[in-house]
Amino acid sequence: MTSSGLSSLFVVLLVAAAVPLLARVIPGRPPQVLLLLIGGILIGPHSLHVASTTQLALFANLGLGFLFLMAGYELDPALLRQHAGRLAIRAWLVSAVVSVAVVGALAATGFVHAFVPVAIGLTTTALGTLLPILRDNRMLGGKFGDYVFASGAVGELLPIIATAVFLGTHSAWDGVIVAGIAALAYGVAWLSRALAHTRLSGIISDTAQETSQSVLRITLVLLVGLLLVTQRFGIEAALGAFFAGMVLRSVHPAPEFADKLDAIGYGLFIPVFFINSGMTLDIASIAANPGRLVVFFVLLLVVRGLPTLVLYRRDLSRRRRVELMFLTATSLPLLVALAEIGLQTNTMLPANAAALVGAGVLSVAIFPVVAVRLHRETLAVPQAERVSD
Repeated sequence: MTSSGLSSLFVVLLVAAAVPLLARVIPGRPPQVLLLLIGGILIGPHSLHVASTTQLALFANLGLGFLFLMAGYELDPALLRQHAGRLAIRAWLVSAVVSVAVVGALAATGFVHAFVPVAIGLTTTALGTLLPILRDNRMLGGKFGDYVFASGAVGELLPIIATAVFLGTHSAWDGVIVAGIAALAYGVAWLSRALAHTRLSGIISDTAQETSQSVLRITLVLLVGLLLVTQRFGIEAALGAFFAGMVLRSVHPAPEFADKLDAIGYGLFIPVFFINSGMTLDIASIAANPGRLVVFFVLLLVVRGLPTLVLYRRDLSRRRRVELMFLTATSLPLLVALAEIGLQTNTMLPANAAALVGAGVLSVAIFPVVAVRLHRETLAVPQAERVSD
Protein backbone atom coordinates (compact mmCIF):
# COMPACT_ATOMS: atom_id res chain seq x y z
CA MET A 1 0.00 0.00 0.00
CA THR A 2 1.32 3.47 -0.92
CA SER A 3 1.77 6.32 1.54
CA SER A 4 -1.44 7.92 0.25
CA GLY A 5 -3.22 4.61 0.80
CA LEU A 6 -1.95 4.43 4.37
CA SER A 7 -3.04 8.02 4.89
CA SER A 8 -6.56 7.22 3.66
CA LEU A 9 -6.73 4.13 5.84
CA PHE A 10 -5.51 6.10 8.87
CA VAL A 11 -8.24 8.73 8.44
CA VAL A 12 -10.91 6.05 7.98
CA LEU A 13 -9.76 4.12 11.05
CA LEU A 14 -9.72 7.38 13.01
CA VAL A 15 -13.37 7.93 12.09
CA ALA A 16 -14.19 4.30 12.97
CA ALA A 17 -12.54 4.67 16.39
CA ALA A 18 -14.34 7.94 17.14
CA VAL A 19 -17.83 6.74 16.20
CA PRO A 20 -18.55 4.53 19.27
CA LEU A 21 -17.53 7.40 21.55
CA LEU A 22 -19.71 9.88 19.68
CA ALA A 23 -22.66 7.49 19.69
CA ARG A 24 -22.51 7.45 23.49
CA VAL A 25 -22.52 11.22 24.00
CA ILE A 26 -24.99 12.29 21.27
CA PRO A 27 -28.56 12.52 22.65
CA GLY A 28 -30.73 9.61 21.54
CA ARG A 29 -27.71 7.40 20.83
CA PRO A 30 -27.99 7.24 17.03
CA PRO A 31 -26.96 3.96 15.34
CA GLN A 32 -23.22 3.74 14.81
CA VAL A 33 -23.83 2.81 11.17
CA LEU A 34 -25.36 6.24 10.61
CA LEU A 35 -22.34 7.99 12.14
CA LEU A 36 -19.96 5.89 10.02
CA LEU A 37 -21.82 6.95 6.88
CA ILE A 38 -21.79 10.62 7.91
CA GLY A 39 -18.09 10.37 8.71
CA GLY A 40 -17.47 8.94 5.26
CA ILE A 41 -19.39 11.78 3.64
CA LEU A 42 -17.32 14.34 5.55
CA ILE A 43 -13.90 12.89 4.69
CA GLY A 44 -14.80 11.82 1.17
CA PRO A 45 -14.10 13.38 -2.23
CA HIS A 46 -17.39 15.31 -2.22
CA SER A 47 -16.54 17.13 1.01
CA LEU A 48 -13.15 17.49 2.80
CA HIS A 49 -11.42 15.05 0.40
CA VAL A 50 -8.90 13.81 2.95
CA ALA A 51 -9.26 10.13 1.98
CA SER A 52 -9.50 8.26 -1.31
CA THR A 53 -12.03 5.50 -2.05
CA THR A 54 -9.65 3.97 -4.61
CA GLN A 55 -7.14 3.12 -1.90
CA LEU A 56 -9.82 1.50 0.26
CA ALA A 57 -11.48 -0.74 -2.33
CA LEU A 58 -10.01 -4.01 -1.04
CA PHE A 59 -10.89 -3.29 2.60
CA ALA A 60 -14.38 -2.11 1.63
CA ASN A 61 -15.04 -5.24 -0.45
CA LEU A 62 -13.94 -7.45 2.44
CA GLY A 63 -16.20 -5.42 4.72
CA LEU A 64 -19.16 -6.10 2.43
CA GLY A 65 -18.21 -9.76 2.43
CA PHE A 66 -18.08 -9.82 6.23
CA LEU A 67 -21.50 -8.17 6.46
CA PHE A 68 -23.10 -10.99 4.52
CA LEU A 69 -20.93 -13.65 6.13
CA MET A 70 -22.11 -12.53 9.57
CA ALA A 71 -25.74 -12.52 8.40
CA GLY A 72 -25.34 -16.05 7.02
CA TYR A 73 -23.63 -17.19 10.23
CA GLU A 74 -26.49 -15.85 12.36
CA LEU A 75 -29.14 -17.57 10.21
CA ASP A 76 -30.42 -20.95 11.28
CA PRO A 77 -31.67 -22.57 8.01
CA ALA A 78 -34.33 -24.41 10.02
CA LEU A 79 -35.96 -21.02 10.71
CA LEU A 80 -36.86 -20.65 7.04
CA ARG A 81 -38.82 -23.91 7.19
CA GLN A 82 -40.81 -22.77 10.19
CA HIS A 83 -43.87 -20.54 10.19
CA ALA A 84 -41.82 -17.34 10.57
CA GLY A 85 -39.68 -18.29 7.57
CA ARG A 86 -42.60 -19.26 5.35
CA LEU A 87 -44.38 -16.03 6.21
CA ALA A 88 -41.25 -14.04 5.46
CA ILE A 89 -40.91 -15.68 2.04
CA ARG A 90 -44.57 -14.93 1.29
CA ALA A 91 -44.10 -11.29 2.29
CA TRP A 92 -41.02 -10.97 0.08
CA LEU A 93 -42.87 -12.42 -2.91
CA VAL A 94 -45.64 -9.87 -2.40
CA SER A 95 -42.99 -7.13 -2.25
CA ALA A 96 -41.44 -8.44 -5.47
CA VAL A 97 -44.79 -8.31 -7.29
CA VAL A 98 -45.50 -4.80 -6.01
CA SER A 99 -41.98 -3.70 -6.93
CA VAL A 100 -42.31 -4.95 -10.51
CA ALA A 101 -45.60 -3.09 -10.89
CA VAL A 102 -44.36 0.16 -9.36
CA VAL A 103 -41.01 0.22 -11.14
CA GLY A 104 -42.71 -0.75 -14.38
CA ALA A 105 -44.94 2.32 -14.05
CA LEU A 106 -41.92 4.52 -13.31
CA ALA A 107 -40.10 3.07 -16.32
CA ALA A 108 -43.07 3.87 -18.54
CA THR A 109 -42.81 7.52 -17.53
CA GLY A 110 -39.04 7.61 -18.14
CA PHE A 111 -38.24 8.12 -14.45
CA VAL A 112 -36.38 4.79 -14.32
CA HIS A 113 -34.20 3.26 -17.04
CA ALA A 114 -32.58 0.35 -15.17
CA PHE A 115 -35.75 -1.62 -14.44
CA VAL A 116 -34.20 -4.79 -12.97
CA PRO A 117 -31.67 -3.26 -10.51
CA VAL A 118 -34.23 -0.83 -9.11
CA ALA A 119 -36.96 -3.48 -8.87
CA ILE A 120 -34.65 -5.81 -6.95
CA GLY A 121 -33.33 -2.97 -4.80
CA LEU A 122 -36.78 -2.08 -3.47
CA THR A 123 -37.23 -5.62 -2.09
CA THR A 124 -34.03 -5.75 -0.04
CA THR A 125 -33.50 -5.74 3.72
CA ALA A 126 -30.12 -4.94 5.25
CA LEU A 127 -29.97 -7.71 7.85
CA GLY A 128 -26.20 -7.40 8.19
CA THR A 129 -26.57 -3.68 8.84
CA LEU A 130 -29.40 -4.22 11.30
CA LEU A 131 -27.72 -6.95 13.35
CA PRO A 132 -25.61 -4.70 15.62
CA ILE A 133 -28.60 -2.39 16.15
CA LEU A 134 -30.91 -5.30 16.96
CA ARG A 135 -28.36 -6.85 19.30
CA ASP A 136 -27.70 -3.63 21.17
CA ASN A 137 -31.44 -3.18 21.77
CA ARG A 138 -32.16 -6.87 22.48
CA MET A 139 -34.67 -7.22 19.66
CA LEU A 140 -33.61 -10.67 18.44
CA GLY A 141 -35.06 -12.72 21.29
CA GLY A 142 -38.43 -14.44 21.57
CA LYS A 143 -41.16 -14.87 18.98
CA PHE A 144 -40.81 -11.36 17.60
CA GLY A 145 -37.07 -11.89 17.14
CA ASP A 146 -37.80 -14.94 14.98
CA TYR A 147 -40.05 -12.90 12.72
CA VAL A 148 -37.49 -10.09 12.50
CA PHE A 149 -34.63 -12.44 11.73
CA ALA A 150 -36.60 -14.48 9.18
CA SER A 151 -37.77 -11.32 7.38
CA GLY A 152 -34.27 -9.90 7.33
CA ALA A 153 -32.67 -13.13 6.13
CA VAL A 154 -35.19 -13.59 3.32
CA GLY A 155 -34.93 -9.91 2.39
CA GLU A 156 -31.18 -10.34 2.04
CA LEU A 157 -30.84 -13.83 0.57
CA LEU A 158 -33.54 -13.77 -2.12
CA PRO A 159 -32.48 -10.39 -3.59
CA ILE A 160 -28.88 -11.66 -3.66
CA ILE A 161 -29.99 -14.70 -5.66
CA ALA A 162 -32.15 -12.51 -7.91
CA THR A 163 -29.17 -10.23 -8.49
CA ALA A 164 -26.96 -13.17 -9.34
CA VAL A 165 -29.50 -14.66 -11.77
CA PHE A 166 -30.74 -11.50 -13.51
CA LEU A 167 -27.65 -9.28 -13.31
CA GLY A 168 -24.81 -11.80 -13.44
CA THR A 169 -22.99 -12.88 -16.57
CA HIS A 170 -26.26 -12.92 -18.55
CA SER A 171 -25.52 -16.43 -19.83
CA ALA A 172 -27.70 -19.51 -19.84
CA TRP A 173 -25.49 -20.93 -17.11
CA ASP A 174 -26.31 -18.32 -14.45
CA GLY A 175 -28.79 -20.55 -12.61
CA VAL A 176 -26.37 -23.47 -12.78
CA ILE A 177 -23.56 -21.31 -11.36
CA VAL A 178 -25.75 -20.08 -8.48
CA ALA A 179 -26.75 -23.66 -7.68
CA GLY A 180 -23.09 -24.66 -7.92
CA ILE A 181 -22.05 -22.04 -5.36
CA ALA A 182 -24.71 -23.31 -2.96
CA ALA A 183 -23.61 -26.91 -3.59
CA LEU A 184 -19.98 -25.93 -3.00
CA ALA A 185 -20.83 -24.29 0.31
CA TYR A 186 -22.84 -27.23 1.56
CA GLY A 187 -20.21 -29.63 0.20
CA VAL A 188 -17.65 -27.94 2.43
CA ALA A 189 -20.03 -28.33 5.37
CA TRP A 190 -20.50 -32.03 4.61
CA LEU A 191 -16.75 -32.57 4.29
CA SER A 192 -16.17 -30.84 7.62
CA ARG A 193 -18.68 -33.11 9.35
CA ALA A 194 -17.15 -36.16 7.66
CA LEU A 195 -13.75 -35.22 9.05
CA ALA A 196 -15.15 -34.44 12.50
CA HIS A 197 -13.41 -37.33 14.29
CA THR A 198 -10.21 -37.50 12.29
CA ARG A 199 -6.71 -36.43 13.31
CA LEU A 200 -6.97 -33.34 11.07
CA SER A 201 -10.08 -32.19 12.92
CA GLY A 202 -8.31 -32.72 16.24
CA ILE A 203 -5.35 -30.63 15.14
CA ILE A 204 -7.62 -27.80 14.00
CA SER A 205 -9.57 -27.89 17.27
CA ASP A 206 -6.38 -27.96 19.36
CA THR A 207 -4.98 -24.91 17.57
CA ALA A 208 -8.24 -22.95 17.46
CA GLN A 209 -7.45 -21.03 20.65
CA GLU A 210 -3.69 -20.74 20.20
CA THR A 211 -1.72 -18.02 18.44
CA SER A 212 -2.21 -19.97 15.20
CA GLN A 213 -6.01 -19.36 15.36
CA SER A 214 -6.48 -22.08 12.75
CA VAL A 215 -10.28 -21.95 12.56
CA LEU A 216 -10.31 -18.19 12.05
CA ARG A 217 -7.62 -18.44 9.37
CA ILE A 218 -9.56 -21.18 7.57
CA THR A 219 -12.63 -18.94 7.78
CA LEU A 220 -10.77 -16.12 6.03
CA VAL A 221 -9.60 -18.54 3.34
CA LEU A 222 -13.20 -19.71 2.86
CA LEU A 223 -14.51 -16.14 2.68
CA VAL A 224 -11.89 -14.82 0.26
CA GLY A 225 -12.05 -18.03 -1.81
CA LEU A 226 -15.81 -17.83 -2.23
CA LEU A 227 -15.57 -14.11 -3.00
CA LEU A 228 -12.97 -14.94 -5.65
CA VAL A 229 -15.14 -17.66 -7.18
CA THR A 230 -18.23 -15.47 -7.29
CA GLN A 231 -16.38 -12.53 -8.81
CA ARG A 232 -14.71 -14.75 -11.38
CA PHE A 233 -18.10 -15.96 -12.59
CA GLY A 234 -19.64 -12.49 -12.50
CA ILE A 235 -21.90 -13.30 -9.52
CA GLU A 236 -22.37 -10.87 -6.70
CA ALA A 237 -19.79 -11.55 -4.01
CA ALA A 238 -22.47 -11.26 -1.36
CA LEU A 239 -23.97 -14.59 -2.43
CA GLY A 240 -20.78 -16.49 -1.72
CA ALA A 241 -20.24 -14.70 1.59
CA PHE A 242 -23.77 -15.45 2.77
CA PHE A 243 -23.39 -19.15 2.00
CA ALA A 244 -19.95 -19.12 3.65
CA GLY A 245 -21.56 -17.85 6.84
CA MET A 246 -24.16 -20.62 6.73
CA VAL A 247 -21.39 -23.19 6.28
CA LEU A 248 -19.48 -21.81 9.26
CA ARG A 249 -22.55 -21.97 11.47
CA SER A 250 -23.09 -25.64 10.67
CA VAL A 251 -19.40 -26.49 11.11
CA HIS A 252 -18.32 -24.29 14.02
CA PRO A 253 -21.28 -22.80 15.96
CA ALA A 254 -19.29 -22.11 19.15
CA PRO A 255 -20.10 -18.73 20.82
CA GLU A 256 -16.41 -17.90 21.24
CA PHE A 257 -15.91 -18.26 17.48
CA ALA A 258 -18.79 -15.84 16.85
CA ASP A 259 -17.01 -13.39 19.16
CA LYS A 260 -13.86 -13.67 17.03
CA LEU A 261 -15.84 -13.01 13.85
CA ASP A 262 -17.41 -9.98 15.52
CA ALA A 263 -13.99 -8.70 16.53
CA ILE A 264 -12.39 -8.91 13.11
CA GLY A 265 -15.53 -7.97 11.16
CA TYR A 266 -16.94 -5.13 13.24
CA GLY A 267 -13.50 -4.14 14.50
CA LEU A 268 -11.99 -3.45 11.08
CA PHE A 269 -13.57 -4.42 7.77
CA ILE A 270 -17.28 -3.60 8.27
CA PRO A 271 -16.69 -0.02 9.55
CA VAL A 272 -14.42 0.59 6.54
CA PHE A 273 -17.21 -0.58 4.21
CA PHE A 274 -19.75 1.85 5.68
CA ILE A 275 -17.32 4.77 5.75
CA ASN A 276 -16.36 4.01 2.17
CA SER A 277 -20.07 3.94 1.23
CA GLY A 278 -20.46 7.41 2.69
CA MET A 279 -17.40 8.61 0.80
CA THR A 280 -18.85 7.42 -2.51
CA LEU A 281 -22.21 9.11 -1.96
CA ASP A 282 -22.64 11.81 -4.61
CA ILE A 283 -24.08 14.61 -2.51
CA ALA A 284 -24.04 17.11 -5.39
CA SER A 285 -26.14 14.83 -7.61
CA ILE A 286 -28.63 14.23 -4.81
CA ALA A 287 -28.88 17.95 -4.06
CA ALA A 288 -29.55 18.61 -7.74
CA ASN A 289 -32.33 15.98 -7.84
CA PRO A 290 -33.79 15.72 -4.32
CA GLY A 291 -37.15 14.52 -5.61
CA ARG A 292 -35.66 11.24 -6.82
CA LEU A 293 -34.22 10.49 -3.39
CA VAL A 294 -37.60 11.15 -1.77
CA VAL A 295 -39.36 8.86 -4.26
CA PHE A 296 -36.98 5.94 -3.65
CA PHE A 297 -37.02 6.50 0.11
CA VAL A 298 -40.83 6.33 0.22
CA LEU A 299 -40.89 3.33 -2.10
CA LEU A 300 -38.55 1.37 0.19
CA LEU A 301 -41.16 1.70 2.92
CA VAL A 302 -44.15 1.09 0.66
CA VAL A 303 -42.80 -1.84 -1.36
CA ARG A 304 -40.79 -3.69 1.30
CA GLY A 305 -42.40 -2.55 4.53
CA LEU A 306 -46.15 -2.19 4.03
CA PRO A 307 -46.89 -5.87 3.14
CA THR A 308 -45.94 -6.80 6.72
CA LEU A 309 -48.87 -4.78 8.08
CA VAL A 310 -51.27 -7.08 6.24
CA LEU A 311 -49.55 -10.46 6.13
CA TYR A 312 -48.57 -10.52 9.82
CA ARG A 313 -51.93 -9.35 11.18
CA ARG A 314 -52.72 -12.79 12.67
CA ASP A 315 -49.30 -13.20 14.24
CA LEU A 316 -48.27 -9.82 15.60
CA SER A 317 -49.98 -6.87 17.25
CA ARG A 318 -50.26 -3.62 15.35
CA ARG A 319 -47.36 -2.11 17.28
CA ARG A 320 -45.10 -5.04 16.47
CA ARG A 321 -46.12 -5.00 12.81
CA VAL A 322 -45.19 -1.33 12.54
CA GLU A 323 -41.80 -2.11 14.10
CA LEU A 324 -41.27 -4.93 11.62
CA MET A 325 -42.35 -2.69 8.75
CA PHE A 326 -39.59 -0.18 9.47
CA LEU A 327 -36.96 -2.86 10.05
CA THR A 328 -37.67 -4.76 6.83
CA ALA A 329 -37.62 -1.50 4.83
CA THR A 330 -34.07 -0.73 6.00
CA SER A 331 -31.63 -1.28 3.14
CA LEU A 332 -28.18 -0.23 2.00
CA PRO A 333 -25.41 -2.71 1.08
CA LEU A 334 -27.24 -4.32 -1.85
CA LEU A 335 -28.42 -0.90 -3.03
CA VAL A 336 -24.77 0.14 -3.29
CA ALA A 337 -24.00 -2.99 -5.35
CA LEU A 338 -27.09 -2.61 -7.56
CA ALA A 339 -26.35 1.05 -8.25
CA GLU A 340 -22.80 0.13 -9.21
CA ILE A 341 -24.09 -2.57 -11.58
CA GLY A 342 -26.50 -0.11 -13.16
CA LEU A 343 -23.73 2.42 -13.75
CA GLN A 344 -21.29 -0.17 -15.11
CA THR A 345 -23.85 -1.44 -17.62
CA ASN A 346 -24.87 2.12 -18.57
CA THR A 347 -28.52 1.31 -17.84
CA MET A 348 -29.02 3.42 -14.71
CA LEU A 349 -29.15 7.18 -14.71
CA PRO A 350 -26.35 8.61 -12.50
CA ALA A 351 -28.95 10.70 -10.70
CA ASN A 352 -30.98 7.57 -9.92
CA ALA A 353 -27.90 5.66 -8.76
CA ALA A 354 -27.03 8.43 -6.28
CA ALA A 355 -30.65 8.79 -5.18
CA LEU A 356 -31.06 5.03 -4.67
CA VAL A 357 -27.97 4.83 -2.47
CA GLY A 358 -29.00 8.03 -0.71
CA ALA A 359 -32.42 6.53 0.01
CA GLY A 360 -30.65 3.52 1.51
CA VAL A 361 -28.54 5.80 3.71
CA LEU A 362 -31.70 7.60 4.85
CA SER A 363 -33.42 4.29 5.58
CA VAL A 364 -30.51 3.24 7.80
CA ALA A 365 -30.56 6.64 9.48
CA ILE A 366 -34.31 6.78 10.16
CA PHE A 367 -36.11 3.43 10.05
CA PRO A 368 -34.16 1.52 12.74
CA VAL A 369 -34.34 4.53 15.07
CA VAL A 370 -38.13 4.61 14.71
CA ALA A 371 -38.37 0.84 15.18
CA VAL A 372 -36.20 0.90 18.32
CA ARG A 373 -38.26 3.67 19.88
CA LEU A 374 -41.49 1.81 19.09
CA HIS A 375 -39.97 -1.32 20.58
CA ARG A 376 -39.13 0.44 23.82
CA GLU A 377 -42.61 1.93 23.97
CA THR A 378 -44.12 -1.50 23.32
CA LEU A 379 -42.17 -3.02 26.20
CA ALA A 380 -43.52 -0.28 28.46
CA VAL A 381 -47.12 -1.14 27.53
CA PRO A 382 -48.90 -3.63 29.86
CA GLN A 383 -49.05 -7.19 28.52
CA ALA A 384 -52.85 -7.22 28.25
CA GLU A 385 -52.83 -4.08 26.13
CA ARG A 386 -50.10 -5.50 23.87
CA VAL A 387 -52.19 -8.58 23.12
CA SER A 388 -55.33 -6.60 22.40
CA ASP A 389 -53.56 -3.97 20.33
